[in-house]
Order: sequence, then C-alpha cells, then structure tokens
Amino acid sequence: MDRKTYRKVFDEISFSADFQERTAALLRARKAEKENKTMTFGKMKKMALLTAAAVALLAISVSAATLWLSPSQAAEDLFDQPLLARAFEDEDALIVNETVETGDFMVTLLGAASGEDLDVLGNTDTSRTYAVLALQRLDGTPLEQQDFDFIRYTFTPLISGYEPWRVNNWTLDASAQGASLDGVFYYLLDVQNLEMFADRTVYLAFYEGGAPSADSFTVQADGSISFSEDFEGPHALFTLPLDESLADPAAAEAFLAEYGLQDTEGPDSEPEGQVSPDDVQFHVDGIEDGEAMDPDNIILEGFESHSSTAS
Repeated sequence: MDRKTYRKVFDEISFSADFQERTAALLRARKAEKENKTMTFGKMKKMALLTAAAVALLAISVSAATLWLSPSQAAEDLFDQPLLARAFEDEDALIVNETVETGDFMVTLLGAASGEDLDVLGNTDTSRTYAVLALQRLDGTPLEQQDFDFIRYTFTPLISGYEPWRVNNWTLDASAQGASLDGVFYYLLDVQNLEMFADRTVYLAFYEGGAPSADSFTVQADGSISFSEDFEGPHALFTLPLDESLADPAAAEAFLAEYGLQDTEGPDSEPEGQVSPDDVQFHVDGIEDGEAMDPDNIILEGFESHSSTAS
C-alpha cells in the first residue's frame, strides 16, 4: 500500500471524541509504571543491603560480646598496663587467636609481645615477652575470679631442643596474673624474652598441674615437644610464630650457662636439683600466711634460681 492510499484509509477511521485524551493518559500510565518498577527495585536492593549490613553488624556485636578481649584490651582494662597495651597494638606484636577445646574448657592464645621497659610487674630495664591467654567453659558457665582455682593450672613456655623440666617458667624468671571479665578468665604471662629462641620452636603450654615433668611431656629425637599420651586433665599446646631473624644465640647460650643447661639428651629422667611439683610454693602478692586470698588481684611471681614458681 502506497502512502497516499494508506493516508486515505486512515482518514476514514472514526475515532471517539476523547481518543487523544485517553491515549495521552495511557502513555503517562505506562511511563509511570516503568518508573515505579525501577524505583521499587532500587528500594528493594537498598533495603536488602541495609538489612544484610544490619544482620552482619548484629552478628559481629554478638560475637564480640560472647568471645573475648583483644590482648591490648586485656592488658589495659584488666591488668592496668597501658605501655604493654600499646605494645600489643604495634605491628611487631603477635596476634594469634588460636583456640583448643580440652576437657571442660576452650583455651585461646590471644597473642604475645616482646620489648623492654614495658613496666609489667615492675620488670623494667629488661627485655621480656608477654602473652595473653583466655579461658572459657564449654558449657557457657561463667569463669568468675572468686571461684576459679587459678593456681591449679600452669601457663608456661617450652623450647624445642630443651627438656621441658629444664626450660620453663621456673628457669625463665616468669610470673603470671589472672583476672576475669564477663565469664572469661584471662592470664597475663610475663617471662624472659623468648625471641632469643626464635630459631627454635617456641611453645606456650597450658595445662592442669604444676612444674613440667617427664610424666607430663614427651621429647622426640628431633627436639619437638608434646604432651604425654596418657596426660590427664585439660591441656593445650600452642606454637608461638616468632620471626626466626630475631633469634639471639649468644643470649640463649648465656641463659644456658647461667642455669648449667644444654640441649636435650633425652627424656629418660629429670636432672638432680631441678624443681618438681612437690617443691612448688605459690606466692600471692600482698597476702600474708593464713590470710584469705583476695581474688581481685592474683599475682604469681617467680622465685629466684631453680625454686622459682609461676603458673
């Protein structure tokens, strides 16, 4: 059909009086419908993102409320050690957050930091390592300071190549503090700088019991250490991820010479003169003999030489 014929046919069509008005209204409705669908999708997408963000925030808030403090928070808020808190925030600090479930407990090594003049328990002008551990009950029962038997448990470093009953809290001039918050019990371990052993595997062991012994630990031919297979009671063994370049063999040799120690010769027997669990004497800062223990400030300090104690 040519244009002239098409126009003639079209002109013969009879339209209603309101055809133009209704057509314009229909076009406006179609345009509005299209705009509404686009707007609705945008709103739904935005609402979905906001809802997801709110759920994520809630999950983070719940997790934070039910887990534990950071090492820095524990140092500052529980143990009143602001210098140490800043050390835990330094890029050289070790944030571990490794958890082991054992017995009735969930044991988490939060982190460690090393340095000088951090003024922890009065140990100034010396290079020290500090580690924070969190302890929770698996059934959710709060661990309150006044109820938890702090001195029944030990939190100590062990070094591969050295027998556990030779190199530990008792020879590394260690001390420990304990405090609880929101049902979580925290340990702060203060020990001679462990970085000197960074070319070896450095362990942090937590367990029920006193000084390490050949009954508690096994030493393999390569010097690696593990708990004895028949060890009873809660126990966890962590590896401290030290930078090997920080090792100080000269300092390690000086430490060995001071205590008359050498690399492990095997776990057959405990050497004479070494402390045994029966010899351990616990000292709680500020408590005289016969006085009740104040749970608000428990500090176990190492004694001098081989009779020192820390938990």
